[in-house]
Amino acid sequence: DNNEIYIHDLNKYAIGFHNCLSIPFDDLLSKGFHTRQGDVRPAGSLNTAMQLVAVIFQLQSLNQFGGVSATHIDWTMVPYFRKSFMKHYIVAWAKEQESFADTDFINMYADTYTDSVGVVRSVFDEWCDKNKATFFESTGLTKEDFTLANKEKLDARCYNSALCDTLQELRQAVEAMYHNLNTLQSRSGDQLPFTSINYGTCTLEEGRLVSRALLLGSLEGIGFHHNTPIFPCGIFPYMKGVNDRPGTPNYDLKQLAMRSTSQRLYPNYANVDWSGNAGYDPNDPRTYFSTMGCRTANGFDINGFGQLKDGRGNICPTTIILPTLAMEAGGDVEAFMTLLDQKIHEAKDTLIERFNWICSQDPRSAPFMWENNTMAGYVPEEGIRSALKHGTLAMGQLGMAETLQILIGKNHTHPEGLALAKRIEELFSKRCNEFKHEYKLNFGVYYTPAENLCFTAMEKFKARYGVIKNVSDRDYFTNSIHVPVWEKMTPFEKIDIECQLTGYSSAGCITYVELPSTTKNNITALEEIIDYAMSHDIPYFAINVPNDTCMNCGYTDEINDACPVCGSESVRRLRRVTGYLTTDYPNFNHGKQCEVGDRVKHIREYLPGCDC
Repeated sequence: DNNEIYIHDLNKYAIGFHNCLSIPFDDLLSKGFHTRQGDVRPAGSLNTAMQLVAVIFQLQSLNQFGGVSATHIDWTMVPYFRKSFMKHYIVAWAKEQESFADTDFINMYADTYTDSVGVVRSVFDEWCDKNKATFFESTGLTKEDFTLANKEKLDARCYNSALCDTLQELRQAVEAMYHNLNTLQSRSGDQLPFTSINYGTCTLEEGRLVSRALLLGSLEGIGFHHNTPIFPCGIFPYMKGVNDRPGTPNYDLKQLAMRSTSQRLYPNYANVDWSGNAGYDPNDPRTYFSTMGCRTANGFDINGFGQLKDGRGNICPTTIILPTLAMEAGGDVEAFMTLLDQKIHEAKDTLIERFNWICSQDPRSAPFMWENNTMAGYVPEEGIRSALKHGTLAMGQLGMAETLQILIGKNHTHPEGLALAKRIEELFSKRCNEFKHEYKLNFGVYYTPAENLCFTAMEKFKARYGVIKNVSDRDYFTNSIHVPVWEKMTPFEKIDIECQLTGYSSAGCITYVELPSTTKNNITALEEIIDYAMSHDIPYFAINVPNDTCMNCGYTDEINDACPVCGSESVRRLRRVTGYLTTDYPNFNHGKQCEVGDRVKHIREYLPGCDC
């Protein structure tokens, strides 16, 4: 009521939904899963596995109100790549046998029988089973032999035939997944599930091919006009010694990722070696730093899972509106710090109350989630709290720049403002760490997206305090600790400031830079910016470039009033308003639209007085 603390998504609070989740796809695909209508067998091929990813994403999204993520989809798909490769290899071998040319597959498929458990099958199925058994008896090979690295042990012709067929299957599977994730509906019926996929660290050739296919699918686009996919949010985990520089095994994937970023805005970049993810297991990709596209991340779990990401997520967020506190403190720094400390404790109480309410829900209200253990650690005898305790309670914040302006007359683009910003973040971090140990719950500092709150909080602020220069003379508050969108600076200067604050956030943040046009013809410059962000310990980084598509001919690039190819004025304009991409940013509230309009380009030639 006082515009001090904002409790997010009250309608979802009422029904006991949690926010985000990194789904344990490794388990669901290898063991199968249950739905209300039936069950699904373990995936037996690459194509099936990819389509089940889309199905699982949608099923899980119906049980929550935020994003769903695959933390290492390249590693996850390796066994299914190998399953398909083996199937195609056996078919290639069968085609080499004398009897193959005379086999009557049409009549074989039309003929049926009942197996030992009463299932009606075609004789073709029986032939496939017998052919498979004959193959292994004749060749002496085993299922474990079917890896791409085992080329010397396999027949060259069958190997190449199988690889060609598997790559075609992979391409079609990725294409289908992209189209599925951009057409499936969420529970509200008017949104897509907020999906994210992390890929790029698997150095096995099968995993590398999966990452390459995902990147090529991103570059190709979807639909008649090859539009940029809104979902899934692609995230490339940047990992030292794996894909960061020339000579590392996946550097070629980084180069392809940057091409996709320059044209499609995705992927973003997650810093696997970020200091906040210390202690992760280099041999376990489930512990690599990953995000759910908007910015949500899982920190160290105090309840036993450590840096494990799968099966964990953000349980619920709340946000402290910092400029209100600065005004209530009369602009006095010490009074503000005292009041902020009080509000941090109040925010903690709201998070615990909401957490307990979510824990009180009957697991039968979300059977897919609890019957399939998509949230890790669930013990039915202990109730759903046994799993929820591994998630994150996110303490967010809004309007750092305006707060500093009220308190000392300058924001954190100045040394004095940055020093005070650090002091504020240190308090957030210290208190969340204390709460974490006191309550044995994963409290974490969260840099709130504030899609709507940036405007609604400002409206309340103006009604109470009026228009104050450089504080409330715009229609929005600055997103969390970001450098204000109107401040003119280079990408490196923006990174230099924000990297000194992002380390305090354990529950999720994003740093982005705005570029004036596509960088597809200057990948070297794009790489310099990305490398700079990663070397400065930025945990999650994104590049914003214009992305427009002609809806008449499909031309994609930066388009002004009309398409330069066909002259059409029917243009689809895609922008990153928060962490995800959107084509309907004019439907955001007035404040967010104004914020998008005020964004300056972080490039030297756009700065006044520059003679370069």
